[in-house]
Amino acid sequence: MRLLSAVFLLAVSTCAFAQAPKPIEIKVVIVSMFERGEDAGDVPGEFQFWVERQHLDTVLPDPAGYHQFRLNPKTGVLGMVTGMGTAHAAASIMALGLDPRFDLTHAYFLVAGIGGIDPAKGSLGSAVWSDYIVDGDLAHEIDPREAPAGWTTGYLPLGKKVPYEQPREERNPGDDGVVYKLNPGLVGWAFNLTKDTPLADTDGIREKRMQYMPDDAAAPAHRPPFVLRGDNLSASTYWHGKLMNQWARDWVKYQTDGKGSYAICGMEDTGTMQSLTYLGKAHKVDIHRVLVLRTASNFDQQPAGMTASQSLSGEKLAKYSAYIPALNAAYGVGHVVVDKLVADWAVTREHVPGQ
Repeated sequence: MRLLSAVFLLAVSTCAFAQAPKPIEIKVVIVSMFERGEDAGDVPGEFQFWVERQHLDTVLPDPAGYHQFRLNPKTGVLGMVTGMGTAHAAASIMALGLDPRFDLTHAYFLVAGIGGIDPAKGSLGSAVWSDYIVDGDLAHEIDPREAPAGWTTGYLPLGKKVPYEQPREERNPGDDGVVYKLNPGLVGWAFNLTKDTPLADTDGIREKRMQYMPDDAAAPAHRPPFVLRGDNLSASTYWHGKLMNQWARDWVKYQTDGKGSYAICGMEDTGTMQSLTYLGKAHKVDIHRVLVLRTASNFDQQPAGMTASQSLSGEKLAKYSAYIPALNAAYGVGHVVVDKLVADWAVTREHVPGQ
């Protein structure tokens, strides 16, 4: 009797295993960081235009992550919201990567969100493709009022005794959690594909941008929105001001050994990159298929004639200087890449563009 029971249970379990659904092959994952209300039909966050315009109509629960997934089963495009900050992003991306419902081994990841731009690099509504994602949280810190004379900041790289001490050394070679270099061939391909994409210019952002760098008529801040390449500083702290901007420039330059140049900031991308890096080591994803696109909803500092605190008090979510233009730019530039990857899937499934 016991033998028959064992045989029956084995047969049932074998049958159940055989009937396990095949994972859904995902072609592109759209990574958004926040949504304001519903996924469609109200005031948009970063996710809404993707849901509506890419027809991500199939809702899939994500019990281990921040927000439900949205899928277009015809195109293989999956959308997600990580939540704000590096911790939320890391946890949500890891939850996706370990979800047995999805086959992500050939998927491309497009992080598409808004951020604060350096007026010396770009203008409101502009779109930035990044080669380097640099963490701005992992550090030693003392109050700058207690810093020795001659220090420009109280923020020190981990393991160092003075700001920007040379030589810079990775804490954990190959995975120090501070600098992530994206696939330059893929980034270059995405930039070249989208560099002439027309971006919306409005009376509001035209007026706002002229308040910056007024003594430099050729300043990038004064240009209509455009697509550029520049590097991304990621920190869960929402910082603001000219002095913090100078720190960001110096920090990115130091952490990339002079190869990177700060252009735009966000609050999640090193968390996303850390999880994708580990998932790549586990052969769940291909880390060489990641793109990060940030579009300028605001400048990262105050305009002429205003203090940093006065400027920061006016920078509220959904009331940023170029909030809607930046959301439109993220979709307008990003979807060109997504559509091309999907349309050419017979090639891009096996071969990464730009290689």
